[in-house]
Amino acid sequence: MASTVNLRSRRSAAQLHALAGVEREIRAQDSHNRRKYLREFSQAFRNYDSLLDSQQLQNALHAADVVLVGDYHALPGAQRYAASLLEQRALAGDRPVVLGVETIFARDQHILEEWWRREIDENELRQRIRFDLDWGYDWTPFHELLVTARDHAEAIYGLDCMPRENLRKIGARDRHAAAKVSEIRERHPNAVIFALFGESHLAPGHLPRVLHKELPGARILTILQNVDALYWRAAGERVDKVDAVRVNDDVLCVFNATPLEKYESYRLCLDQWSRSDNAPDFAPTIYNLIDSLATFLEINRYSPHNGTQPKFLVDMLPEVHGNSSDVMLRRLLSRKGISEKQLEFMLASVEERGSAYLPQVNAFHIREFQMVHAAEDATRFLHHACRGLPQRLNGQGENDSSVQENPTATADAFYTQVIEHAVAYFGSRVLYPSRPASGAEDAPALSRAALEKAAQAALRADAEKFESIAQDWGYRMGSQLYDVYLSGKVKPSGLRRLFLTHLDEPGLARKACTAVIAKIRAQ
Repeated sequence: MASTVNLRSRRSAAQLHALAGVEREIRAQDSHNRRKYLREFSQAFRNYDSLLDSQQLQNALHAADVVLVGDYHALPGAQRYAASLLEQRALAGDRPVVLGVETIFARDQHILEEWWRREIDENELRQRIRFDLDWGYDWTPFHELLVTARDHAEAIYGLDCMPRENLRKIGARDRHAAAKVSEIRERHPNAVIFALFGESHLAPGHLPRVLHKELPGARILTILQNVDALYWRAAGERVDKVDAVRVNDDVLCVFNATPLEKYESYRLCLDQWSRSDNAPDFAPTIYNLIDSLATFLEINRYSPHNGTQPKFLVDMLPEVHGNSSDVMLRRLLSRKGISEKQLEFMLASVEERGSAYLPQVNAFHIREFQMVHAAEDATRFLHHACRGLPQRLNGQGENDSSVQENPTATADAFYTQVIEHAVAYFGSRVLYPSRPASGAEDAPALSRAALEKAAQAALRADAEKFESIAQDWGYRMGSQLYDVYLSGKVKPSGLRRLFLTHLDEPGLARKACTAVIAKIRAQ
C-alpha cells in the first residue's frame, strides 16, 4: 500500500510542473497575489478536520441560514457549482432561497429586477450592468446562475460597490456586502441566503467576520471551492477521489476542479483581456499540457535522435486553432482527402467535447476549453509525436478515417485504437486526477481472451460501434494502468516505452495490448 506522501506525490507530479509554468505567466501580468488581503486568504486554510461525503455536505447546507460560496471568477465551474447548490436547496422545499452576487453592483439592482420581470432580455441586462467592461469574465456561466435563481429563488440581489480595482478599499466592500446581506435578511426573514463572492473575501477575518457582527444569531456557512493547499493535502488520502472536506464547523471546501484547471482558466482570461480581438489564445495552454506530460515521462523535447526519445519533439508541436477557425480547418482537412461526412463527424466531436486533436493535420481545434478533454487530447498528440506523426507524414496512419468507414479491413486497426485510447486516458488522469476511473462494475475483467473476443465483435460491427468498443477497452486499460502507477509499481520512465511503441507494422498493436494487460494483471 502506497504511503500518503507517495500517493500525494504521484497524483500531483505532472500537475505541479504544469502549474509552475502557468503561475509564472500570471505573476508576470498580475502582481496582486502579493497583497496582504490575498495572502491572508491563502494562509487561512492550510488543513482540514475530516473528509465529507455528499450526505454530510447536504446536512451542513440544510442547517445554514446564510451560505457564503467562494467564487474563483475565471473558472466557469465555480459559478455552475453555486447554481447547483442553490437549486438543490430550493428543491428541498422547506425554505425559500435568495441569491446575492458580487458580480452586480448594488447600484444596478433596478436593472436586475427589470430582467427578473422579463421586461428586458439577456443582452440588454449584460450591456446595462456593464458586465464586460466592469467584470470581464465569462458571461455564459454567470447568466446560467441568474437563470437558475430566477427559476428557483425568491429574489436576486447585487452585493458589490466600487471601487473594485483598489485593494486598499476592499475592506469597505466587505462591510458594504455584509450590510446588503443584512438588508436581504430583513426582507426575506425565512429564506436561506446564498452569497457568491470572490474566494479571497471569505478568509475568516474578511467578509465572514463582518457578517457575523451584522447577523449575530444567524447560522453562517462558508463553502470554499478548490483551495490549493487543501487540494494538495487531500491528494494524499487513501481514496480514489476526495469531493469535499470539513475545514471546521463553519467552513467546508469542495473540489470540482484542479489548481491547474483554475489557473489555466485565469491565464486565458488575462490573455483575452490583453488582446484587442477578445479571442483567447489557447496555444500556450495546450503547449503547457504537452510540456508537462513530456517532463513527467522524462522525454527530452530537444533530443536529436530517435530511440528512447522522439527526435526533436519541440519541432512537432501542433497548430492550435480557436473558435473562428472552422473555415481554415475545413481547408486543411480537405487537402488531406477528408470527406465532408468525416469532416462533419470531427466538428461534431469538437462541439461535444469542446476540443479535439486531429492527427491528420497535427492540429488542435478548440471552441471551449475543458481541462479533462484538453488533457486527453494533449496526450493523444504526444503519443502520435512519439511515433513520428505517421498520419501527418504519410496521410494513411493506422487510425485513418478510411478504417472508420471499413473497420473490418484489419484487426490491427482495433488494437491500435485501444492502445491510443489507453494512453490518452492514462495521460488525462496524470494531468487531471479528478477524472473518475473508467469502467462499469459489470464489465468483463481485463484479459487477452476477453480483448480478442471484443475485437471480433468490433470487426462485425459498424464504424460507430467499432469505435465505441475500442474506446471502452482503451479507457479501462488506461484507468487501470493509472492505478498501477499510483501504487508505485511502475515509474513514469517505464511508461515512456508505451508512448514510443510504433504500431504501423502488423501485429505490433496486439502485442502492445497484451503487454499492457499483463502488466496490469501482474499487480
